[in-house]
Amino acid sequence: MAVVVTGGAGFIGSHLVERLLAQGREVICLDNFDPFYPRRLKEANLAGVLGHPRFQLAVADVRSSSRLRAALAGASVEAVVHLAARPGVRPSFRQPLAYLRANVLGTLNVARLCREMGVRRLVLGSSSSVYGAVAGPVDEDAPCRPLSPYGASKLAAEAVAAACAGTGLTVAAARLFTVYGPRQRPDMAIGRFAAALLRGRPIVLYGDGLVRRDFTFVDDAVDGLVRVLEAPLTGFQALNLASGQPTPLREVVGLLEGLLGRRARVLLRPLPEGDPPLTWGDIGRARRLLGYAPCVGLEEGLRRYVDWLLGERHD
Repeated sequence: MAVVVTGGAGFIGSHLVERLLAQGREVICLDNFDPFYPRRLKEANLAGVLGHPRFQLAVADVRSSSRLRAALAGASVEAVVHLAARPGVRPSFRQPLAYLRANVLGTLNVARLCREMGVRRLVLGSSSSVYGAVAGPVDEDAPCRPLSPYGASKLAAEAVAAACAGTGLTVAAARLFTVYGPRQRPDMAIGRFAAALLRGRPIVLYGDGLVRRDFTFVDDAVDGLVRVLEAPLTGFQALNLASGQPTPLREVVGLLEGLLGRRARVLLRPLPEGDPPLTWGDIGRARRLLGYAPCVGLEEGLRRYVDWLLGERHD
């Protein structure tokens, strides 16, 4: 039986597809190649798996229940990892309806189809943005008060997925905290910082550069997702997948300066609407239930990212 990965041509999705294939699983990658960022980057993400005998690519949009159903017609599906979503906190203020359609309606369509097809597990890629402003490490039982339409759409996606749990379907929301690494989207902070350093342009830091993020290397995030797939869970469960160690953005810039051999010109700006000054995940539940143990520290993770980035620039 196959595992379906929606958004499988994206950053995290493509890494997960590779991990599942390496485990010997059948994988159906479902993606609509949304133009949020260039299609050629997503196609490059899948270059290593195209033609694999246990890999299938299905092009469909989760916002259309009929096209989603047609794309998976006749497939024998054991589990779905639903990563297809519209990302980004700041753009969500400009296009809130687009986020609701992609993240809430899309999730509802996926969850309902899971029930129809007799899928045993749905893993929803959620976000630390569901929590909103926090003062310290936050666990899954903390109140969720999103600061942006994006965060609200991810919390609503959890709710509609949870409503579909039962009758053989287990639903788990993996709340991902600032995942980074090779293939990450070009609009993400680490990618923007590295590009600015390489091009000799200034780096804009918000909140005086004191903003802290719980950066999670992509291999650790994927390990967590695989563990969520396999763990003996029932009903609905939310689980933080984080490093558990927030880092100031100023420190991230300093590490990139050292790795790239460049000096940054930093411009300070006020913290934009919707951006919390801190994200920090308590990963105690994931440790207990999954055996989750992130092992790639920030300095090593950034080194791996820079090695990939410089290799891409020279290809």
